[in-house]
Amino acid sequence: MPVFQYTGYRPDGSEAAGTIEAEGLQDALSQVRALGIYPRDVHARTYREKRWRLKKNEKSSLPHVTRQLSILLSAGVPLLDALRSLSGENRGYWQGLLTGIKDSVSGGSSLSRSLEAERDMFPEFYINMVSAGEQSGRLNLVLEMLAGFLEKQEALKSKVRTAMIYPLFMMSVGFVVLSFLFTFVVPKIVKIFENTKSALPFITVLLIAISNFFVNFWWAILIAAAAMYLGAGKLRDRNRMSLDKIKLGLPGGVLQSLYLGRFSRTTAFLLEGGLPLLKALELSSKSVGNVVIEQKIKNAAKMVAEGARLSQSLEGLPSVLLQLISTGEKTGTLAEVLNRAADSYEEDFERKVQKALSLLEPSMILVMGLVVGFIVLAILLPMFQLNQLVK
Repeated sequence: MPVFQYTGYRPDGSEAAGTIEAEGLQDALSQVRALGIYPRDVHARTYREKRWRLKKNEKSSLPHVTRQLSILLSAGVPLLDALRSLSGENRGYWQGLLTGIKDSVSGGSSLSRSLEAERDMFPEFYINMVSAGEQSGRLNLVLEMLAGFLEKQEALKSKVRTAMIYPLFMMSVGFVVLSFLFTFVVPKIVKIFENTKSALPFITVLLIAISNFFVNFWWAILIAAAAMYLGAGKLRDRNRMSLDKIKLGLPGGVLQSLYLGRFSRTTAFLLEGGLPLLKALELSSKSVGNVVIEQKIKNAAKMVAEGARLSQSLEGLPSVLLQLISTGEKTGTLAEVLNRAADSYEEDFERKVQKALSLLEPSMILVMGLVVGFIVLAILLPMFQLNQLVK
């Protein structure tokens, strides 16, 4: 049923607001009055028209919603009643989304078919896993697996975001401090040198030039920063292959561990969910996040379709991973082996990130020290020269 939002007044004059499910506007008005509320405004919520307003915290609710649905189904609650309970518990966009799915299921559609209409919220592998669970009669178990997988992926993303907060904060503070120095502090100090007839040291001339640029062209710096921010996405899309090759070649192979961990974890998860190997490779290639490795996986899928073994088809991937895959193929434990490989790569990624951060902090302090040293030296040198002239 459609969801209606209402506002009104209680008998004591206080304001009331909320949402209800109703067959139509008249039914919604009747329900609001039955609550003892005088309706002021009642209208249907049109969530589909507000997709552009989706926030990351709404998308990150998918693991929680999936976990709740799996618990309800495992407890023996019928799917329709479970969806009704979830739509009543959630608020905002998710309430409308779950209500729409519930209405679709009550109309005779399967859950996987209902999710296909919401592809911006439910990834392709999610829909395929739900479809496999429906066909095998293990929907509750598949949803439990999905919830666990999504929670692990969200935890990994959270670690990456947390690791990036400190360096970004330090760079932002450093830029603000240097901008303040060059715009307000340095100009007042170097004025005493500009009126002198003696030749200034090159380092002082350079400092004055930088300071003048910040003072006179601060607007150009802001425009350039905005242009870089807006153009970064287009530049990344146009040069995706080259940029992803650079990412794989970064010192220490930090991002390579992240990408290989994603591939191993997603492929293992899909195989455990009952998807055939070719379909698992197709879906996992899209979740890696690097077009170079994605293309290698797609090429391997073509070779596997022609009868080759997966370990022989994944050209260019680390030999250790290929050996593990070969062992899994021989013993029939490919999903288990890939899960172990994913654990190893994820732990390796975390270690490398921590190591990089431990090196980044002293490096940033060193850079800031060099800049401050440059400013101090540029100010002191002409002072020494003036002192010599006085003597």
